[in-house]
Amino acid sequence: MKTPNEIAVLKRLTTPSLLTRRQILRGGVALAAAGSLKGLGSVTSTGSGSSASVAVPNPQILPSGPMTVASLAVTAQAAGLIGPAFAGLSYEKMSVQWSFFQASNEAGITLFQSLGPSLLRMGGSSVDQFVWTPNGAGRTYLQVAPSDVQNMAAFVKAAGWQILYGINLGGAATGATTPALAAEEVAYAVEQFGSSLFGIEIGNEPDAYGAPGSYYAGNWSLAQYLALWNQFRSAILATTPSAPITGPAASYNVSTWTVPYGQVVVPPGEITLLTQHYYRASGQAPTSTAAFLVTPDTNLIAELAILQAGAKSVNVPFRMSECNSYYAGGANGISNSYASSLWVIDFLFNCAQGGAVGVNLHGGGNSDGYTPIADWNGVVQDARPEYYGILFFTLAGPGTLYATQLSAGSLNVTAYAVEATSGNLNLVIVNKDPIQNLQLTIQLPQSAIAASLLEMTQLSAGAVTPQLTATTGVTIQGSSVILGSPFAAGAPYTLTADGSQLNCYVPALSAVLIQVVPVPPGPTLISVYLEGKQGATTIVLGGTLQFTAYGNYSDGSIASLPDAYGNTVTLWNTSNHAITKISTLGHATALSLGTVYIQATVGALTASPCQVTVVAASP
Repeated sequence: MKTPNEIAVLKRLTTPSLLTRRQILRGGVALAAAGSLKGLGSVTSTGSGSSASVAVPNPQILPSGPMTVASLAVTAQAAGLIGPAFAGLSYEKMSVQWSFFQASNEAGITLFQSLGPSLLRMGGSSVDQFVWTPNGAGRTYLQVAPSDVQNMAAFVKAAGWQILYGINLGGAATGATTPALAAEEVAYAVEQFGSSLFGIEIGNEPDAYGAPGSYYAGNWSLAQYLALWNQFRSAILATTPSAPITGPAASYNVSTWTVPYGQVVVPPGEITLLTQHYYRASGQAPTSTAAFLVTPDTNLIAELAILQAGAKSVNVPFRMSECNSYYAGGANGISNSYASSLWVIDFLFNCAQGGAVGVNLHGGGNSDGYTPIADWNGVVQDARPEYYGILFFTLAGPGTLYATQLSAGSLNVTAYAVEATSGNLNLVIVNKDPIQNLQLTIQLPQSAIAASLLEMTQLSAGAVTPQLTATTGVTIQGSSVILGSPFAAGAPYTLTADGSQLNCYVPALSAVLIQVVPVPPGPTLISVYLEGKQGATTIVLGGTLQFTAYGNYSDGSIASLPDAYGNTVTLWNTSNHAITKISTLGHATALSLGTVYIQATVGALTASPCQVTVVAASP
């Protein structure tokens, strides 16, 4: 939410593209197996007996400083969903008067593409100030002309995004806009955007109308809003019956505005999406610090619970269509700091766990407040720390969220798990503690054959540790966003999977993304039998014999264990330890004359025992 003064001076920003990100998402940790990133090392699973190798191992570096031992258990219990177009951006409607949103802005288009196909929301406070002007010249203050819509549509299509397009409602208080003008603008927008139009949003934060100095000051209620909103909606649909309408884009007041609104308009099928805004606190408050920003946000969790229940009751999804750290443009030096990188990762995951179908992070301009992408007069200046956090989040999804259980004492650490559509498992751990590094043991829901790790951190020139309040120096695996160029992370660290267990470090003030390739699903193991080397059934006294377990599978195949599906011998044994002993690797040693049975257990299966006789050595 921008203040009127900020809107008057608001400028533009953009975002660089990331082709490597596509590879990361498509392959997840298969990247590690395929070596899609430069310098990627070999990764071996000691538990499954399988390995995926590329050129050179790249072990994670031991972080300096205090270390806390922690553990993370990842379950196979679904805990939410990160759908397509989850992490989007939001801009002020007034941005039409600058040159950012046009097809020739290659840097901006690349930055949008870096986040994957998503949703741009065009609205904000200025949506209720800018008026459709069908004969306008374009790029004119307080006007939206056909050429402005054309330019925006060209940008959105080039980026491969869709748009949630805002329409002026508040201006009806002075007669600046009317339902007829709104209907004209929507009809033109539908024509220009085509399939790139996701929805129409009528007005911005109508729950704040009625306040002193605002629209309908001193004379406003939900009932009055619904009456006005319905006038605009009816006019729009009379001209463009196919226009998808969303709302209410409320600022706060979830229980008293958004949910009641949904209960009134949804049963007749009047909207396709509930929209809500969220900011943690005022950017002007002295308590709006970097340290506070990265603490758990119980307010957000409570609001999401109300929204989720309300949306479910009327069977319509909900989206957090305008959000950021602190409102009123943010807290200078805080909303544009490294704290926003770590905060936004938690914020996006919290929203996904809370049932939202997506989030739009508000921005635009080049101030010291919030904006993922900084621009000036339509020219991209840089990708801010917050952009890195959004980018990092997109590397983990989309997919199904799994429940996690993290044990890290009293440290401010969070952990999330996403099963990607590829079947790979992506883990994100965010360590907000300024001092303590984590030595983390991870228990996976299934065995893994490969794993790699990307780290997001910050380091200023001359500094030796990350700083929450730093406004530059953020990297993902050592790489920065270079404007105009695709983003490419550095070579991932390679981790060794021991069956279903991983170990790694999570440095202080960092986030890590662990991409895991699980053991591929295969045929069911039906039975197990044992054989001595070359079929031998005798051992000379004092000698040794290697035994191997073989599995019979549901598809009729036979394979030695451990196999490629995670099946391995969990226990070797012998019926008489006085005659033979056997190692954990199936290596039997003859101790005295006699006959014994070699035994083995594979999970819940017991192998058919193999008879072996210890004989005296030939004279």
